[in-house]
Amino acid sequence: MNTYNIQALILLFEQNANPGKGRQMRAYVRDQFDYLGISSPRRRELTKEFYKEHGYPEPEQLEKLVEACWQMQYREFKYFAMELMVKMRKKAGHDAIHLYERLITDSSWWDSIDLIAPSLVGYHFQQYPEERIDYIDKWIASENIWLQRSCILFQLKYKSETDTRLLRSIILKLKDSKEFFIRKAIGWILREYSKTDPGFVVRFVQSHELSGLSHREALKWLERH
Repeated sequence: MNTYNIQALILLFEQNANPGKGRQMRAYVRDQFDYLGISSPRRRELTKEFYKEHGYPEPEQLEKLVEACWQMQYREFKYFAMELMVKMRKKAGHDAIHLYERLITDSSWWDSIDLIAPSLVGYHFQQYPEERIDYIDKWIASENIWLQRSCILFQLKYKSETDTRLLRSIILKLKDSKEFFIRKAIGWILREYSKTDPGFVVRFVQSHELSGLSHREALKWLERH
């Protein structure tokens, strides 16, 4: 994808900006990022129009395009980049994990991690399972909460393929964290897995002292059903 295409994307998004909504979106993320004010449904409509006219980049162009989007002021371009990576993940190679790792630690917030971790890192580790332990050990030891959150959430979509031994190990290493986003992620992954194996989740919660937040989130789906 050449520079013209990027400029066309910028123009398309800017023409559909809503400054008032952009201020609301910025406030929602505690004034950390700027937004054009394009809602997710509208952004995906625009993205579909863009692809129809310009097509998709070649796999070897993807990383450069993603990096360019990541440097742009408005967060909608990061959403575009992440969703494009998901669309093209089957063409991503062995080295894609290096890009994912950089994006996890740059302009980080739950909205980027919660797409990258399960949809990109999770997929990558299914393709290259021999890499999981090395990265997980490194990310947990990093003390970066977004890398740690990614360790917890990469199996979010695995369902019956979830490695419960690994999940248990990760949670036990991070369960005493004081970080809200770590405690919330622990509860979320357990809640999601409770839809597949409720017995495992109940036993785990009963056997280990989790934070109140993690405990409540873990059992929320089961209590409703």
